Amino acid sequence: MSREVQVRFCESRAVRLRPATHLVVMVSGTREHAEALREEMADVLAPMGLRLSSEKTRVVHVDEGFDFLSFTIRRFRKRGTNKYYVYTVPSKKAIEAIKGKVREKTHRSTRVLELDRLLRILNGALRGWANYFRYGVSKVVFKAVDDFTWNRVMRWIRVKYKGRNRLTMKQMRRRFCDRGWRFAHNGVVFTGAASVTVTRYRYRGSRIPNPWQPKPATAQAC
Repeated sequence: MSREVQVRFCESRAVRLRPATHLVVMVSGTREHAEALREEMADVLAPMGLRLSSEKTRVVHVDEGFDFLSFTIRRFRKRGTNKYYVYTVPSKKAIEAIKGKVREKTHRSTRVLELDRLLRILNGALRGWANYFRYGVSKVVFKAVDDFTWNRVMRWIRVKYKGRNRLTMKQMRRRFCDRGWRFAHNGVVFTGAASVTVTRYRYRGSRIPNPWQPKPATAQAC
């Protein structure tokens, strides 16, 4: 959509609101129904000075999937059953974006930092990213991102301590890990994206408050 909409509210206060640039309309019907609804939406928006972007607006089946607000939304059949569920997962573009940020933070130019400082930076970046995607089916993705980050940090350490200061794997583990192969240095532990708990929304149907839903009629006592 384009242009801004001026909305007056609270009788006297006026603010300028930027209309939503992305929206999804779900249609229970055929592709023809969806295309007809798209034309109807365009007719409704036109008097308001708004329009649907012809480049970004498209009609797809939920089984094909689509990206919305950095999530990929797609319906799959649950393994071992004939039941279908709609899943929301971080999109490939979003995953590549966080990997790019990790690459930037672990670039050779950052090897002047101490490991504890690097871990703080990575923990903050991954936690912020994971908090946004915690409401999707993201647990497996979080682990994959953490594995990618672990490999980048390991490479970062090996570059930092190369040449005469080169460390063996045993020395790295004893010096820069606390338990197993989890990085830790000067009291700072690598927690990563997997430290963020995934929270799934449950369908609540008509129990969700809706100001546009008509209230049921109530009988009045005479």
